[in-house]
Order: sequence, then structure tokens, then C-alpha cells
Amino acid sequence: MPRRLRSDAQANQERLLEVAAAAFAADGPEASLKAIAGEAGVGIGTLYRRFPTREDLIEAVYRTETDRLAAAAAELLEDREPTAALREWMEAFVDYMLTKQGMSDALPAILAAHDGLRAHSREALEGAVATLIDTGRATGGLRPDVDSSDVLMALGGIAMVTRHEDQRELASRLIELLIDGLVAARR
Repeated sequence: MPRRLRSDAQANQERLLEVAAAAFAADGPEASLKAIAGEAGVGIGTLYRRFPTREDLIEAVYRTETDRLAAAAAELLEDREPTAALREWMEAFVDYMLTKQGMSDALPAILAAHDGLRAHSREALEGAVATLIDTGRATGGLRPDVDSSDVLMALGGIAMVTRHEDQRELASRLIELLIDGLVAARR
């Protein structure tokens, strides 16, 4: 079992992952590690102590962003009605895919090297969508025939055709069309 980090070390790690996610999204997997450390307010030695290789950092960013997105489903449902929570989660999914796009050259090798990482990600995201869809169906806001796997596939398609930040507005319009198709008919 990994040793629990001190609160300052945990804060440094979280800040490194946050800055690295933005850097990889903007500059790709070859983003400067020294610049990431500097932006996070730590020395390069701290970065290398936590993430000995670039691949370790990319994997940690990927895993963290996936887990954060998956957890957001339940969090959104705490104070939003299900359709609004689903819409907001879909927008976050597109942002997640933009971050992942920046790491796309490095991810295949990392996913192949870390057995179970791809399955973990798929399971976490499918579970998040299922939570949102099931809640929406239970409250009558979403059609009863909505399948969460289909929704995730459609959302993946939206993310694929809007792969660049300058297409973010298009992604939002397509999400709105998808939501419109999922909403239960009002009688």
C-alpha cells in the first residue's frame, strides 16, 4: 500500500497534475517538464521524485483526469436536475478529451504498458454515464429507452469530430442536439 503523502506534498502533487494536464493539452506530450514544475511552483527535482519519467506523469494525469470526470457525475447530481447534470458532464467529457488529445502520441504505449488502465478508464466513464442516465430515466426527464453505452459512444463521436479547441462551440451545439434526443417527450 502506498505511503500517504503529507498535506503539502499532496497539494504539490495535485498542482503538478493540474498544470501538467493543461500543458499536455496545449503543447502535447513533449511539453516542457521544467516549465510544468515552475508553473506548479515546485522544483524539477520534486516533479521527478513523484514522477520519475515523462510517461509516469502522463499516466498519472490520464488516470487523475479520468477519475475526476467519473466522480463529477455524482457530484453534479447533488445540486442539479439530471438533464442539466448530464449536459454539464458531457461538456466536461469534451474538455477531458481535449486534454487526452494532447497526450495522444504517448497514450497508446502507456495504455499497453499498464495492464488494466484502459479497462479502468472505460469502466469509470461508463459507470458515470450510467449514473446520470439512470437518474434521468428514474425522474422521467430522459426517455426510458436511453442506453448509457449508446450515449457514451455518441459523446465519443462528438469529441472525435471536435478535436480542437477552436471547435469547442461546435461541440456544445452537438451536445445540445444529443440532449434534445435523450429528453423524454412532454405530454
